[in-house]
Amino acid sequence: MSFQDSGAMMAMTGNARGKMKKHWHVMTLIVFVAMSVGCENSEHDALVGAPEKIPAISAPDPEMMRLWIDSCALCHVTGVGGAPVAGKVDDWAERLEQGNEMLLQHTIEGYNNMPPLGYCMACERDDFAALIELMTVGSP
Repeated sequence: MSFQDSGAMMAMTGNARGKMKKHWHVMTLIVFVAMSVGCENSEHDALVGAPEKIPAISAPDPEMMRLWIDSCALCHVTGVGGAPVAGKVDDWAERLEQGNEMLLQHTIEGYNNMPPLGYCMACERDDFAALIELMTVGSP
């Protein structure tokens, strides 16, 4: 009798649970954005006045999402070690005032608790710039 036929289940390790939880957060964000982009109620708008239009964002490149999940999400989902949370405007405002070039330099060289290259040893300079843009969507 094989292991699969025995009905036994392997216990999920803490690392596997953490990865599943991390993927769950990212997928929830993607689903929320995708669902909210198509929402419109013209009849309601005519009654109360049209709200200010929010520019739609396009879905992130799947390769960028993979890089983000594999390296950035570890800290930028919850703010571990003081990392700015992805998409949280207040966390990014002061950093963005320094300019994209400074953010890129901090990402490549490391800054405070962020290690050099931010856990993405395979990333190129353009990848880091795209990942920063992905995390700062909605920030000024």
